[in-house]
Amino acid sequence: MKELMLGNKAVARGLYEAGCAVVSSYPGTPSTEITEEAVKYDEIYCEWAPNEKVALEVAFGASLAGKRASCAMKHVGLNVAADPLFSISYIGVDTGLVICVADDPGMHSSQNEQDSRHYAVAAKLPMLEPADSAEALAFTKTAFDLSEQYHTPVFMRMVMRICHSQSIVETAPRVEREVREYVKDQSRVMLPAQAKKAHVRVEQRTLDLTAFAETSELNRIEDGEDRSVGFITSGTSYQYVKEVFGDRHPVLKLGMVNPMPVQKILDFAKSVDKVVVVEELDPIIENHCRVIGVTNIEGKSIFPMVDEFSQETVAKCMNLEGKPFEALEDAIPPRPPVMCAGCPHRGLFYTLKKNKCNVYGDIGCYTLGSFAPLNAMDLNVCMGASLSGMHGFNKARGHEYEHKMVGVIGDSTFMHSGMTGLADIVYNNSASTTIILDNSITGMTGHQQNPTTGYNIKGDPAAKVDLEALCKAMGIRRVRVCDPYDLADTDRAVKEELAADEPSVIISRRPCALLKGVKHNPPLKVDTDKCVGCRSCMQIGCPAIAIDKADGKARIDATLCVGCGVCTQMCHFGALTGSASGQA
Repeated sequence: MKELMLGNKAVARGLYEAGCAVVSSYPGTPSTEITEEAVKYDEIYCEWAPNEKVALEVAFGASLAGKRASCAMKHVGLNVAADPLFSISYIGVDTGLVICVADDPGMHSSQNEQDSRHYAVAAKLPMLEPADSAEALAFTKTAFDLSEQYHTPVFMRMVMRICHSQSIVETAPRVEREVREYVKDQSRVMLPAQAKKAHVRVEQRTLDLTAFAETSELNRIEDGEDRSVGFITSGTSYQYVKEVFGDRHPVLKLGMVNPMPVQKILDFAKSVDKVVVVEELDPIIENHCRVIGVTNIEGKSIFPMVDEFSQETVAKCMNLEGKPFEALEDAIPPRPPVMCAGCPHRGLFYTLKKNKCNVYGDIGCYTLGSFAPLNAMDLNVCMGASLSGMHGFNKARGHEYEHKMVGVIGDSTFMHSGMTGLADIVYNNSASTTIILDNSITGMTGHQQNPTTGYNIKGDPAAKVDLEALCKAMGIRRVRVCDPYDLADTDRAVKEELAADEPSVIISRRPCALLKGVKHNPPLKVDTDKCVGCRSCMQIGCPAIAIDKADGKARIDATLCVGCGVCTQMCHFGALTGSASGQA
């Protein structure tokens, strides 16, 4: 049956058809939908893990137990999973293990443009890269076959445009796999003596996979009449090349980007006057071509190292005359990211700004607290870095900063990798103030459950981590909860904990305003007779509040306002009415 399918959904369908039995992941845009779609198949056990390292270890354990398994993550999540990744490469697998990683060229929702192909090269693991949804489905099934044939984990590299675009796929029935018998094997224990032998096996595996790449249909040559230029490309870049040039020039499309063929590339290079490598981000393919002796080649000398490509990028870099594609006449207006109306983080960040706090940020919706008019975040690095980074900063600067520096971290991010930072704070005794923004969900990636919500991936009741008890068990004596809709309560909490000469934790607790179960108050109203146009209400950056250009007074968009009441606490003239503080 044919179906129009999102790239991520196609990967999930591939997992299903291949007989995958276990999927463990941590949500991360643009990879999240892979697991969200996989959980719809009752034949696949799916879970949200606390982080990507755990997810990969769970998937590997399932593979070791004899069932096909997978995990999915975004590119920066692969950094977290890197520790087990390199050892698992040495250990190898008997039952299929597929690691789905989604890169984000253009940084649509990420803090860097990391190229995950480097991990495939460094860990000496095969990596497949589809160019549309049909290939996403097919390559996922092929990845399992390769995994079992060559006893190796296999990467499925997606990029944002393939993850979130749709194309036609043809589905097939699921093929159930027999559970492989578990056989005890001491060679899997990676002590140095065993690891040395394993490395030899890994190098031979790479040679075998390189030979496979020479003849595999994953890597195909598409002919063209004009042989003045031949393109070598992969993934979404292949689509841009074809959309700009059609069938005019020969194209070597690499569906397997590690290891890459040697003779196939050399033969292709000899068949054209010049080779042009088109690849987003780093010159992985180009460098391979140069190493194996291709001389008539260009790549990053004409294409950029940064940002995602487009048809326009390819046309401009190739100095193509005319317009090979249609573009919008008018520029699309920018849509800057902003915290939603009623977001519980807004009151907390307003309080931090008012108290002139230095804020070591983290990864989540609350990163938006860095934007105007709040401007209440100094920096962010990666998941969990807020707490350990704050601790290091305070140890370097001492008492001077301990009483004005805070580290903010979400509930899901705290479970992901914040606990170790808090343990370091307690163990090494810095008077650091941690603020856990508990909005009862993993918000930024689209409302996934986590160990603090009390529900599993299917929404069924599950064990719930008690954040207060956990922090106390870790040695924090000062743990308090505040409601960020109550500015006075939040202000007291921040002032008192910053003044303390010991580690402390504030849990800023209020459910995400977009959760279906949250009941909102009616929209607020502006009494224009009382409003003096002082713009105090604009200091929180709520998208539901604007200033009328005609009279300079506040206006509230009733379609956006959720009646949280935060702005009413900022108006000194009682012009904002309709909801009591803290009611929602």
